[in-house]
Amino acid sequence: MSHKVAVIGTGYVGLVTGACLADVGNDVLCIDVDPSKIERLKRGEVPIYEPGLDVVLNRTIREGRIRFSLDLVLAVKECDILMLCLPTPPGKDGQADLEMVMSAAHRVAELLNELDIHHPRIVVNKSTVPVGTAALVQGIFDSVAPARRVDVVSNPEFLREGFAVEDFMRPDRIVVGTSSPLAAEWMQSLYRPFTDRGATLLVFDEKSSEVTKYAANSFLATKISFMNDLSEYCEAVGADIENIRIGIGIDPRIGSRFLYAGIGYGGSCFPKDVKAIIHAAEQTGTPLEVIKAAKVVNDHQVRRFTGRVVARFDGDLSGKRVALWGLAFKPDTDDVREAPSFVIIDRLLSEGAEVVAFDPEARETTHRVIGDRITYADDAYSALSGADVLIIATEWQEFRDPDFARMRKELSAPIIFDGRNMFHPDDMRERGFEYHSVGRASVTQ
Repeated sequence: MSHKVAVIGTGYVGLVTGACLADVGNDVLCIDVDPSKIERLKRGEVPIYEPGLDVVLNRTIREGRIRFSLDLVLAVKECDILMLCLPTPPGKDGQADLEMVMSAAHRVAELLNELDIHHPRIVVNKSTVPVGTAALVQGIFDSVAPARRVDVVSNPEFLREGFAVEDFMRPDRIVVGTSSPLAAEWMQSLYRPFTDRGATLLVFDEKSSEVTKYAANSFLATKISFMNDLSEYCEAVGADIENIRIGIGIDPRIGSRFLYAGIGYGGSCFPKDVKAIIHAAEQTGTPLEVIKAAKVVNDHQVRRFTGRVVARFDGDLSGKRVALWGLAFKPDTDDVREAPSFVIIDRLLSEGAEVVAFDPEARETTHRVIGDRITYADDAYSALSGADVLIIATEWQEFRDPDFARMRKELSAPIIFDGRNMFHPDDMRERGFEYHSVGRASVTQ
């Protein structure tokens, strides 16, 4: 059964959600307040880098299953399911800012009255929001549009940047939080193309659904921080964190994913969600000490790594040229939100170094944030020219098998600090590099 779905907000989550729901046969209307973005989307231009999204988007545009508009009135009038895919950025104290979610809900409620709509509407929170938000949004509709039938649903997303289209089209689980039988029925119908192919749909109460999203991201962040915490110990005693990752990851109780030591997590989800659940738990007098520790370790890890670079040059980077491979917080995205590379850049510049960086996709998004504080190279090897050291901050595939002979030729000294453990220390020793990684013994020539 096809549904008429409005997606309010065409950011990362909204655009992927809209395109994928249209691709399985729904009539989707995407709403945004940015005229230039809407015009680009109408032309089939994807404003973010996400593998495969351009193919899905342009296919659904050609087939007439997705439209883009600035007109929220049209969405409320035409669509039975309205999905709120709006930003919830952290405040200074870490609390999620719900202003855009609440404002959109209030406006939808007003329009239901103005348009005199009596047919039921399902309003879906796709945004990552604190526990109790569904009840707050429901309260808006109950007070502003009490004569209208509106059921608010919590339906968090579990998308990995770089794999978002794949994750949406082949989800391992779909979580729906609702106490309304009608809303549950409609959401089960909406997601039937996915459950028919084996996805598990879980219907919870609204609060359990909201906490599930935060719990999932916090647990994965904790796995990363556990390995990063252990990496410092491994460096001290001469153990190899990569061997330990394999040794514990093969245990099905632990699992191998998110066990890679490095310079910490970043992006739009883990940092924000960890801060938000810590703040929410403090407000209820139930501090989440394990999650708090995960954040502390993550903040420490990138600073510790950068401190090792400074120490290698006896605390003096004045006039040193540093090549940086990677700006995005992870590969296969241009997202630089909370990217560890920015912490590295700030420290290097404060120490008087010159930074020359290359990233396959994140040059433009980086420039929007830090401008011309660094030099941007056109390719990986030109970034190395005359550099005193190379730092690897993002594990892009094209960095995995470089021309090492050319690297030695371009670098003024064959020194690498690898924040993502891209190479094996023994191989780097044979190639004549001084090589420092995370949780493993350094290679000195």
